[in-house]
Amino acid sequence: MPVRVDDVMKLLVSIANAKGMKAAVTHSGRGALLTGASAFVGGLLAGPPGIAAGGVVGGLLGWITSGDFKPVPQILMELPASERQKLCDEAMAVIKNLRWTDAAQLIALVMANPALKDMVVGVLTSYLSRELKAQIKYGE
Repeated sequence: MPVRVDDVMKLLVSIANAKGMKAAVTHSGRGALLTGASAFVGGLLAGPPGIAAGGVVGGLLGWITSGDFKPVPQILMELPASERQKLCDEAMAVIKNLRWTDAAQLIALVMANPALKDMVVGVLTSYLSRELKAQIKYGE
């Protein structure tokens, strides 16, 4: 049976919805850019004290915008094809022994088995943490 990436992605989206998963993808580069730009502008406007003030303001802006929690299903749908394939391969290691005909049947098979469902959640959580450096919270 060929691996159907769309079926596996629908499974992951369904599980993320059921668990109420949200993730905050850290943007440390964006925070550093904000801090540096603010310090630069502060230095131009007010000299050395402006550098310090701009750095503080930029750091605060970076911190405020860094923890934007987005629904995991939205994050999954925005993944590029190569990342979807990587995530699908990891999930397939868990569900490789299942036989299904469509996404609905795959979702039903996994949701009916709590141990298997937990393993798929573990794959999804570890992928988001490792590859996207995301902080995850559950809403169940």
